[in-house]
Amino acid sequence: MSSDEDLPLNALVHLNGKGHVAGNGNRLTNGDADDSPMSEDDMPLANGIETPIKPFPRKRAADEDSDSEDDDIPLASSPAKRINSAAIPSTSQASATKASKSKVKAESDIDTALATVKRKRASNGKAKAPPKKRAKKEEQSEAAESSVSDDEPLTKKKRSKVKAKVKAESDVEMKSETEDIKPKRKRASTKKVKEEETTPGTPQPKKKGKKKEEEEAQDVYRWWEEQQANGDGDGEEKWQTLEHNGVIFPPPYEPLPSHVKMKYKGKEVDLPSESEEVAGFYAAMLETDHAQDKTFNKNFFEDWLKVLTDYPPRNKIKITEFDSCDFRPMFEYFEAEKAKKKALSTAEKKELKKQKDAMEEKYTTCLLDGRKEKVGNFRVEPPGLFRGRGDHPKKGALKFRVRPEDITLNIGEGVPTPVPNMSGSWKGVVHDKTVTWLANWVENVNGNYKYVFLAAGSSLKGQSDMSKFEKARELKSYVARIRADYQADLKSKIMADRQRATAMYFIDRLALRAGNEKGDDEADTVGCCSLRCEHVTLEAPDFIIFDFLGKDSIRYYNRVSVEAQVFKNIRLFKENKEESDNLFDRVNTSLLNRHLASYMKGLTAKVFRTYNASITFQQQLDEGTPKDATVQEKLNAYNHANRMVAILCNHQRAAPKTHEQSMGKMRDRLRSFKYDRMKLRHVLLNLDSKYQKNKLYADDESDLDDEWIEEHEESLKKKEIEKVEKKFAKDNEKLVEEGGKPQDDSVLKDRIAAVKADYKKLAKERGTRKAVLKRDRPVEKLEEGIQRLDERIKTFKLQMDDREAGKEVALGTSKINYLDPRITAAWCKTYDVPIEKIFSKTLLTKFPWAMEVDEDWKF
Repeated sequence: MSSDEDLPLNALVHLNGKGHVAGNGNRLTNGDADDSPMSEDDMPLANGIETPIKPFPRKRAADEDSDSEDDDIPLASSPAKRINSAAIPSTSQASATKASKSKVKAESDIDTALATVKRKRASNGKAKAPPKKRAKKEEQSEAAESSVSDDEPLTKKKRSKVKAKVKAESDVEMKSETEDIKPKRKRASTKKVKEEETTPGTPQPKKKGKKKEEEEAQDVYRWWEEQQANGDGDGEEKWQTLEHNGVIFPPPYEPLPSHVKMKYKGKEVDLPSESEEVAGFYAAMLETDHAQDKTFNKNFFEDWLKVLTDYPPRNKIKITEFDSCDFRPMFEYFEAEKAKKKALSTAEKKELKKQKDAMEEKYTTCLLDGRKEKVGNFRVEPPGLFRGRGDHPKKGALKFRVRPEDITLNIGEGVPTPVPNMSGSWKGVVHDKTVTWLANWVENVNGNYKYVFLAAGSSLKGQSDMSKFEKARELKSYVARIRADYQADLKSKIMADRQRATAMYFIDRLALRAGNEKGDDEADTVGCCSLRCEHVTLEAPDFIIFDFLGKDSIRYYNRVSVEAQVFKNIRLFKENKEESDNLFDRVNTSLLNRHLASYMKGLTAKVFRTYNASITFQQQLDEGTPKDATVQEKLNAYNHANRMVAILCNHQRAAPKTHEQSMGKMRDRLRSFKYDRMKLRHVLLNLDSKYQKNKLYADDESDLDDEWIEEHEESLKKKEIEKVEKKFAKDNEKLVEEGGKPQDDSVLKDRIAAVKADYKKLAKERGTRKAVLKRDRPVEKLEEGIQRLDERIKTFKLQMDDREAGKEVALGTSKINYLDPRITAAWCKTYDVPIEKIFSKTLLTKFPWAMEVDEDWKF
């Protein structure tokens, strides 16, 4: 490395030999955690490498369209002259009159053909560009063509084809004319073309209606370009005008049917709605891990007893013991209702979704400075039981229903105040242009503020994200000096300076949070500056063991080797102190941040965490990405780098309980690929005996025994029958909707019988090393099929290795909050990896400003 600031962060010093933080077995994951499993929205768009990927978005000129590949070809003003000169037939001087007539006719035919092309283009919204804009448009065309190898401009050869076409067929139809003008694209195969068209950064034309294009153009506000033109956009006021429709409150509680009641000591309890609702919160979670947690149960029961005091059972039963409560009747009712919803037809589900979307539509967007922008969490969280994260002492506590009287709105002056969708009046209405929230309230469990913000892809959120990463990137210019100073201060004679330097060492090298950043609550969580002596243990000669509850009550356990001076300092700081005393008694977060701000405007300890995460990630990618490798091998290298950062930032988790089950399914899927390969191989061997001597085809597939093959074929048969039944039901449903007569059940029986017959043939083939395909294939196709399956098997094994390696690490939190997205975008362009394999649709929407960096961009 060339300079101190480029030195790799001593980030992984705290890893043990296996490459992960030792002993973090207490890491818990639940629905509220940052590191919880990704939702469907958060999952990458394409998991398999065969899936065609949409390209990076690109900027379109205002007068640019996307209907066809010949957008940037001029409307044949100069080409027409060349066509005319070639199209006029040569005649003798003696027949001048005849030649003149022929010339006139030829020119007329050409004019007709060109007029046809113009009309076709006009119908697609392709008006001829005004002369003043022609040069600009051609420059844009050249820029677009330079990034798309397939969309080349017309060559002379192709133009000569146009001339020949016009000369030979003066009455050609509009369709053939437009086909001749379009550049011909060589298509070796559909799959190859898809791969070419899905290269990151390649714009893909799509046929869209004019109205839809206009709407999309209005939705995309390229704020980052405006910000670069107008300065850093770091002014105090965030907006000038703001209008929105408030928030949606959850529907009121609907009492359970009279026959559904919980029991106490075997007797049914007749609960009023208020106390029944709270009992239902617990009943719904009866078979989750939460209901097995003592702290959760204790907190729930204490809060429920308070509700029962105000709303006691109508039949006078007094509830005093938690263990005597039986919530199963309520649980079974909830499960039955879930099953009913799941059993609804597709049409019924669509109708319900349509009604829900219509009701929520006006809340999903707001008007910010005259622009329509999407709102994020516009739904108020319903009442329920607090789940917390990690070992939170308040898990199970009752979260009250939020009402309009609890909520403060933030809107522009002079705009209509929204009307809540339930009875009540807002707590207050403010017009604060210096903040970006639309509404807030205080939740009752921890007394924390809850906010409604704009969606992740909004301009305000984007500006905040970009500013955060730019601030971390700016730190590169100062980090060498800061490190040199705190290294010197490790030996300072002033105790406050020595403590500050030691704290900075931990924040920099171990990416510890600064601490003291939250209000006090009952959760005993600490950061670097708020560490107590009991949280740090010294182990000769130079090891320090950290053991404390960090943010969200997640246990941080780390045994790390430190510099001799740091070890000496910690021993000094602990002298003559009780275990409950603060380790850094002369340092707090405010003093530390004030010191850091003297180096760089806006620098805080939090910026160090973002900087170290991003710079470590960049270094890991640069050092660990193989150049000549498959996409999956590159993805594995990317995920490895992400894991290193997640470990650094303590984004650990306990292995999911479903991990082994998930890996079992993956192993079965791998065997299914081998099964398909075996069938193709057996067909090939029977077609030509010469393949018997070829080791590529002669050796049997591993992991396949007769018992598994029988189970697999039986499973395939069941799935095929289910597929036939679903298609039959769907076809009949469609026929009825269109007023037709549904198919007879005999049709379904015949289809099922055909499926069973096919699998009966497969059963006879077991152990014979012979196979027959439904459709004959030539030898070349069989070889290609086996080769594709070999590649697929190799790729899937890599995916399994990656899944196993990441079972105890949560990659999502660092990817969303700590890694500059421009690192990922540039890496994808450099190594030809579709970014949709890494960023979910949500993240692509969140970071549009990062997608346009060049491939040589570095953090």
